[in-house]
Amino acid sequence: MAEAAGSSPEEASGGGRVHSSPPAEVEAVATDWMLEFACYCLCRHFGEGCAAEFQRWRDVAQALINGLSKVPTHQKKTVYLCQLLIRTAKGKNLECHFENDQRISPLESALSFWTLLEREEIKLEKLHEDIRRLIQIQIVAVYMEKGYFKEAAEVLERLFTDSASDKPLRVKLATVIKSKDPYVPLLQSFSYNLLISKIKLYIELYMKENETNFLIQAATKQVESKGLGAAALQNKTVNVNENDKRNLETKQRSMKEQQNITDQSPEDIKKATVRPHSGQKHRMSRVLRSLNSLQNVEEHGDALACGRRRQRWTYKEDLELKSGVREFGVGNWAKILVHGDFNNRTSVMLKDRWRTLCRIEQG
Repeated sequence: MAEAAGSSPEEASGGGRVHSSPPAEVEAVATDWMLEFACYCLCRHFGEGCAAEFQRWRDVAQALINGLSKVPTHQKKTVYLCQLLIRTAKGKNLECHFENDQRISPLESALSFWTLLEREEIKLEKLHEDIRRLIQIQIVAVYMEKGYFKEAAEVLERLFTDSASDKPLRVKLATVIKSKDPYVPLLQSFSYNLLISKIKLYIELYMKENETNFLIQAATKQVESKGLGAAALQNKTVNVNENDKRNLETKQRSMKEQQNITDQSPEDIKKATVRPHSGQKHRMSRVLRSLNSLQNVEEHGDALACGRRRQRWTYKEDLELKSGVREFGVGNWAKILVHGDFNNRTSVMLKDRWRTLCRIEQG
């Protein structure tokens, strides 16, 4: 054994010649490594909100998945997770379709892959339940934000079965749809932004489980052997984890409030939609500003890349802003932002631009 370990490949083979594996088997093993690595990168860039890199690895992962004649059992979780992230990133875009049935929105398609992922888990935790509930709520919320109340009612029928466990949430969402108000506390507290944060927690666990991927280990050894800044890479990872912990603590502080909202009866929800007090208005506005971040990353990813760039206001955006003010009134920047077609803007930017336009017209 000692001689074989120290000898050349030819000598170790015993016959003076390397016996290569069948090409198809070699390709299958290499594809496994590449798919796991692509999924790992997809998870990392989804977590960091880096749209350009996410889109690049999305294309890589999708090409590898499309090349599979059949999904191997050991790769099911990887494939399902890739499809979940790809669809969730497009969750606000109702013009994007992943299924032959054009009625199926990106988030509804994502829910089907989340269901498949749950089947691959040995044990379902509270995190799984939270993500499922958030996807269901946001499927309805996205339609309502776009003003598609009929479609929201139709998707509600597709989403829920007649089981007793689904009935409370179904009744609450039905009440919300009838109110035709996408800014009720239920939808704002269980927001798209919260869904993204929960999925980030899930993919963190996945990434820890897949740190033993061959390509990751090989690349790490290469970096360390050439002194290409492995320590700096480790420090970056630590900083990202610390930021995630702080974000998690902030979200955990709001969980009690969110739980109270889900415990509300349909009558309570109706009351909440009539006239929210100033504290609720402030909280809703804050939530809307926060959920803009990932939506803007996906819809305008090339402009954002890994950092925000200052962009000049276009004539079309000015028209959108003026139209929004006429429809919703000055001060309703969150509503104007949701219903308007703006290029990577926030509510604060809309307010500042309106002030500038007023000064220009007065001057």
